[in-house]
Amino acid sequence: MKFSTQHIKEVLAKKGYDFFDKNKAYNLNIIGVRSNNDIANSFDDWLYLIFRDDQLNEQVYEFSITTDPGSYWLKNPLNVAGTAILKPDQYKGSHHIGLHQGKYEALKQKKPVSVWRDANRDTTIDKNGKVYTGIFGINIHRSNPTNQSQMVEKWSAGCQVFQKVADFNFFMNCCRKAAKIYGNSFTYTLLEENDFN
Repeated sequence: MKFSTQHIKEVLAKKGYDFFDKNKAYNLNIIGVRSNNDIANSFDDWLYLIFRDDQLNEQVYEFSITTDPGSYWLKNPLNVAGTAILKPDQYKGSHHIGLHQGKYEALKQKKPVSVWRDANRDTTIDKNGKVYTGIFGINIHRSNPTNQSQMVEKWSAGCQVFQKVADFNFFMNCCRKAAKIYGNSFTYTLLEENDFN
């Protein structure tokens, strides 16, 4: 584990963000941590899934993801203002289970989130400038459908993307269990590696 549960909880508390628990099963905490690496195209970020299982024992999983768009979309923005880069924050009830690009179940954005737009068409992640807030299709999904991807490339145009399909499938099974208990609504929190210094 790159970061301990205790450290994550401390960072959340310092920022005034919620940690979901209430001693209930499958009250999921979905927490992305963006690495300090500003060069695009690698799965060098982390997603933490923290919850209690059916026996109310705390479970912590760390998955390899990207929180940044791949080089392809940085060089070829879909939006004239630039490629979306999700701004760190806690987005309450921002996602629900739905079809990513109409193809397979993932967590789809359903409430506004805030992004920067990187428009200079290089492969460095620019996290500054004007902030845009809205529904941009910032989903949480997988890359390669059969195994794992080594580079991000076209897999992300601003989404939060799992490197390994097995990790993603496990994650979605937990989300389905949570949805049956609490309804189809999920909070996504994005932190930065610097928050843990």
